[in-house]
Amino acid sequence: MDLSQALEMVSLSDAGTVRSHNEDAVYFNPACGLAILADGMGGYNAGEVASGMVTTLLGGALETAPARQQAQGVLEQEIARVNHAVYQAAQSQAQYAGMGTTLVMAVFQDNAMTVAHIGDSRLYRLRGETFQQITRDHSLLQEQIDSGLLTPQQARLSQNKNLVTRAVGVDPQVTPEIHQYATLPGDIYLFCSDGLNDMVEDDEIGMALQMLAANLELAATQLVQMANDNGGRDNVSVILVRIRSGYPASNGMGGWLKKLLARFK
Repeated sequence: MDLSQALEMVSLSDAGTVRSHNEDAVYFNPACGLAILADGMGGYNAGEVASGMVTTLLGGALETAPARQQAQGVLEQEIARVNHAVYQAAQSQAQYAGMGTTLVMAVFQDNAMTVAHIGDSRLYRLRGETFQQITRDHSLLQEQIDSGLLTPQQARLSQNKNLVTRAVGVDPQVTPEIHQYATLPGDIYLFCSDGLNDMVEDDEIGMALQMLAANLELAATQLVQMANDNGGRDNVSVILVRIRSGYPASNGMGGWLKKLLARFK
C-alpha cells in the first residue's frame, strides 16, 4: 500500500557549529510509511558508521517486509538483527571498537504508528495546539529524574546529558521500547537527535513547529537553525511527518469483503 498521499515527510541533518562531521543518520520513505533516525557514538568516524548501518539495514529490511500487520514483532526481530551486525563490526574491527547509536523510528500503517526507540533520540507530536514528547529517554538523566534525584529544570543544566543507558550495537542484545499510537489527520510528528532538544527548550520547539506547520521544509530548517543559534554543540537532525489523511489498511478481511461486494453493485 502506497502511503505517499497520506503522509508528508521531510528531513534535515546538520553537523552543527562545533563538530567537524555528522554522526547522525536519517532515513524516510513516505510510500512505505517508514521514518528512522539514529545518532551515532564512538571515536573517529565509528558513530557515523553505526548510525549509517542501522538506518540502511532497517530501512532496506522494512521496505521489503512482506506483511507488517504484526509491526511490533517485525521491529523486534529486525532491531535484534541490526544490533548484532553493529556489535559484530565493533568487535571485529579495531577502529570501530565501542561504537553504537541511538534509534527512534516509526512504522505507519492502518491509521496508527508503531514506534521503537533506544537511547535519547526523541519523538514528539503536535496535535492541534498540544505539543508533547511521545518517547521517554533511556538515559542516566531520565533515571535521576524518575528517582527524584533531579528536577527536570536541574537536568537541563547537568553535564551528563549524553549518557545513555541503552544503545544499538554496544552489547550483544538490546531491548527496544515499542508502543503503538493512533494517528489523526493533521498530526505532525517530530523525530530528532538530542542535538535539537539539548539546545532548544521543548516549548520553543513546539511554538516554532506550530507557527510553521503549513511548510514542513521551512519548519525543519528553522528547528536546525535554532539549535545552531543556541550553540550547535552537537549534530542536529530532524524528520517531520504530517498526517494528511487517513490510511486504513486495505488488506485482510476488510479489503477482501469490499472487493467482493463491489462485484455485485
